[in-house]
Order: sequence, then structure tokens, then C-alpha cells
Amino acid sequence: MSRIGKKPVDIPSGVTVTLNGTDLTVKGPKGELAMSFVPDVTVEHADNAITVTPSGETKQAKSMWGMQRTLVSNMIEGVTNGFSRKLEINGVGYRAQMKGKSLNLQLGYSHDIDFPVPEGIKIETPDQTTIVISGIDKQKVGQTAAKIREFRKPEPYKGKGIKYEGEYIFRKEGKKK
Repeated sequence: MSRIGKKPVDIPSGVTVTLNGTDLTVKGPKGELAMSFVPDVTVEHADNAITVTPSGETKQAKSMWGMQRTLVSNMIEGVTNGFSRKLEINGVGYRAQMKGKSLNLQLGYSHDIDFPVPEGIKIETPDQTTIVISGIDKQKVGQTAAKIREFRKPEPYKGKGIKYEGEYIFRKEGKKK
């Protein structure tokens, strides 16, 4: 039994929800998001809340129950507050800056990396070693942060590379003489 799936998702004021069969559209002050539900769950919109229930007793229906409820919750959170992810760059000469609609990264390679900003994502560089990724879609924000981090993952000896804010890098000791 899903414990998170049992909780209804409350709809805050200023957010409009439209439910057409298996399609859900959420509009809020930050933007609009839409999704389609899997056929294994049923969705009801009543009393300013959305309730997700499994349509059967199959393992697939029980698996999708909590996930679909969380996706709805993330959509409502995204259109009201938005999501953001912060990346930190460590290393001598490593830096990032915005150039038009692309992020320019200098990460110790022989060339600069130009990362085009995806649609619906906003990237800011408050200083040369910090990247702030924000948007209304939690999946897109996380995926964009993961792609940027992939260009130079933090290495365990000196900790150089791109890491998430607050991420702990397991450090190793170097060679001994």
C-alpha cells in the first residue's frame, strides 16, 4: 500500500486545475504544466484537492499510485513556487558564465563548452563558480543540472569538478612514497 498516495494533493489559491479524463493541466502564477495519467490509476478533482487511487489490485497499479500522486504534487509546487538547483565549480581556472542563451563553461579542457539552455529553464551565474538552474518542471531542472555536472564530475583526490550544493565528495588519500 502506498502511504504517500493516500494523501490528497491540496490546490492553493491562484492555481487552476483542469482534468479531462486522463489529462491534467495546471495553471499558476509561474506558468502552465500538463501531463497524462497512466491507465492504472483514477484521478478525482473535488473539494479543492486532487485524489489519486489505483484502479485495480495489480502490482503495476499499486506501483504507479504513489508516483502519479507525487507528479501531481510537483506540478502544483512548480507553478506556484518553482524549483531550483545550485551547482558549485571547484578547480583552478574552472569558471562559468552566461553568453546570450548558452552557458559557457571553462573546465580545464582544451576547448570551452557551450551548453544551450533548454526551453523552460532559466540559468544564472551569480559568480564564476556558481550556477543556479531554475524552472517550473522539477524533472527538467534536475536533468539540466545532471547534464551540466556530467561535463566534469568531481574527482575524489582534489575535489575538482562540478558538484551539487551541499553534496559530499568522498575524498581519497594520494599515493605514498
